[in-house]
Amino acid sequence: MLVWTLWISFLGAAAAALLSPRRKAEARWLALAAASAGLTLGLWGWWAYDVGAGGYQLGNGEGLPWIPQIGVGIRFGVDGFSLPLVILTGIIGVTGVLYSWNIETRVNEFFALYLLLLGGVYGVFLSVDLFLLVVFYEIAIVPKYFLIAIWGSTRKEHGAMKLVLYSFAGGALILLGLAGIAFAAEPAARSFDLERLAAANFSAAFQAWAFPAFFLGFGILAGLWPFHTWAPTGHVAAPTAASMLLAGVVMKLGSYGCLRVAIGLFPGALGATFLGVPGFWRGTLTALAAVNILYGAMVALVQRDFKFVIGYSSVSHMGFVLLGLMTLNPWGLSGAALQMFSHGIIAGLLFAVVGRLVYDRAHTRELDELGGLGRAAPFAAGVFILGGLASMGLPGMSGFFAELLVLIGTWKAFAWALLPVGVGMAVTVVYILRTIHAAFFCERPSDAERWKGLPPITLPEKAASLILVALLFLVGLYPPVLLNMMDRAAHQFLDRVKQTTPVHLARP
Repeated sequence: MLVWTLWISFLGAAAAALLSPRRKAEARWLALAAASAGLTLGLWGWWAYDVGAGGYQLGNGEGLPWIPQIGVGIRFGVDGFSLPLVILTGIIGVTGVLYSWNIETRVNEFFALYLLLLGGVYGVFLSVDLFLLVVFYEIAIVPKYFLIAIWGSTRKEHGAMKLVLYSFAGGALILLGLAGIAFAAEPAARSFDLERLAAANFSAAFQAWAFPAFFLGFGILAGLWPFHTWAPTGHVAAPTAASMLLAGVVMKLGSYGCLRVAIGLFPGALGATFLGVPGFWRGTLTALAAVNILYGAMVALVQRDFKFVIGYSSVSHMGFVLLGLMTLNPWGLSGAALQMFSHGIIAGLLFAVVGRLVYDRAHTRELDELGGLGRAAPFAAGVFILGGLASMGLPGMSGFFAELLVLIGTWKAFAWALLPVGVGMAVTVVYILRTIHAAFFCERPSDAERWKGLPPITLPEKAASLILVALLFLVGLYPPVLLNMMDRAAHQFLDRVKQTTPVHLARP
């Protein structure tokens, strides 16, 4: 039944594309209905999923043959890692439509591409066949370009092209790995089923090149340093709803691929000797994740463009996800999974405030020009402050427990990484507080008159903001609402890795 999230999105996209350009209201309501249906099905999946049993559920069983000559099938399902991301996609999908309610330019085309992107994202998280996963991964690239290039703002063509080029570069590495898997198996035993591949126990020689191909291919979309530069540029250029999807969901496609495919299928490469260094890839990627956290925070600190601050903040916070993946222990993996969900909500909220509630009204994102908005737009200020506090990891909000689990896992796996991570967390507090002060409370005598005529916050914008804020507190105050299934998935994942890994996963 969950597979209908995918088909409803695609059918909604087709219906929106066929609407007359003059029927703007119908396009909006159609997009909201399709996105809401996806969210409803995701919430049903949360209720129906058997946490005790774990594993893939709520799919189409053993699947259907698609291209049997090369072992490709159509198989869908979710586990404790992917189901929360399906729900996240629904949440960002619905709130993104609400924040885009007042778009007037080519409305039907905008929502058609928006729903097409949602469908591609759902497809990645639902696929249990690697070939099918990659197909949906590539489908999601195309609408990203048009959403930014047509409805974006600052250097939108540059931002759109850069994002797509980086995405295709990562996709080329993924296709290389996919071809390697196809040629590595005997024709009679060839399969792209993720469960069968996870049990295949590939040779150490094969894993030595397949792991970096897949991890770097997916890692580009996850914002892995130094391949992260598309992210701030793309976020800044994108319209609000697209920024929410890019930071909130699309970057999770990359981290999910790193977990599900690179680590899930080729874990032996993490502990193997490469270039004469035992555990080369695990140590290197741990260091890069720490650089993500520290570098992203430090660059965010010196930004004067409001949206660039949030763009580099996303790069920094995705570092926690990548760091958690490298711990290969239940704390780190559960924390990484929870951080993917938490950051999706936080980033979606912050980009919505900056793009829709501030920029579309004040017509500037320069922090030096914004001061005093707290008095003129108290709702926007309050929502951003709550999102900023969650981003800082304030106890009681979603970011706290996710980062805490990653830190515990890091301490148990490689304590040396805590130093740069700790510095990055301290810098995060500084740039969040500095940004809040500069944008909302650094009031000048002329600001009261300058912001006097700001348009009021609309009802759809308030509703979307309150949904996201409520989730920050729900996950922060009661993490087991998602963490139970994530923890179960982490233990099953690690048990499978230990059974199929011929190389000892030593500490780097």
